[in-house]
Amino acid sequence: MFMSLGLESLVPFMGDKKKGEEPIIVVDSREASSASKIFKGLVEKGVTVKTQLLDRGDYVLSDQCVVERKTVSDFVYTLTRRYLFEQLFSIKDVYPKVLLVLEGYLPVIYKYSSIQPQAVWGAMFNLAKNGIAIVNTGSFKETVDFLYTAARQEQVVEKRGLVVHACKKCDTLSESQIYFLASLPGIGREKAFALLGVYQSPVNALMNVEQWSKTVNGLGPVITNKVKDVLSTPYKAESVKEESIQHRGSASEGVVSKDAV
Repeated sequence: MFMSLGLESLVPFMGDKKKGEEPIIVVDSREASSASKIFKGLVEKGVTVKTQLLDRGDYVLSDQCVVERKTVSDFVYTLTRRYLFEQLFSIKDVYPKVLLVLEGYLPVIYKYSSIQPQAVWGAMFNLAKNGIAIVNTGSFKETVDFLYTAARQEQVVEKRGLVVHACKKCDTLSESQIYFLASLPGIGREKAFALLGVYQSPVNALMNVEQWSKTVNGLGPVITNKVKDVLSTPYKAESVKEESIQHRGSASEGVVSKDAV
């Protein structure tokens, strides 16, 4: 039935795997740090995981497919910020297949008092009708399984190469400010946006780093200490690793890679 409709069957995932058939996934370096269980889970499954500071998205699965991961709580929080939608739609300009993984127990949205469930469903519908597929996983283990299966589908079954595309960024002063703060360890776009909302400028935010845990949700001592280390530790050239990204455009080679962590 599936084949008659031109759809993929489950057969490619049921047979014995051959040597060399495991996929490669490029993970945003900030995501690799904050979601270490997913990183470890992918490695345990045999995935070659490579890290890179990505312009957009958290997991690149092929030259056409990228995944953004949000916990259900984070997704609800971002509904008060427009940039999540702008971010996802900007990814779609360069990756035809953009997937949003919502990790966690979805019915928890009915327990939030600050936002109506209809707003959450409306946001999900808005993303879906604009071509952003949404996948709900119950835990990090399910996220690992989904990413692994999707990457195999793209690379092993459909024979697609793995290419990291550059997304258009920093077109405006505001975008440059967000990108600057987002590059700090543990920050990302959500918290960068929140910091600018409180402190108005990157300089003011950095001058008040000690107050972040009191003024911005989700910025505790672990993240702020890492940021302070980056800002105050003297630079040592010998501690910097040379990183090279090899661009191979064909499907047979098909990997934009970076030394594995």
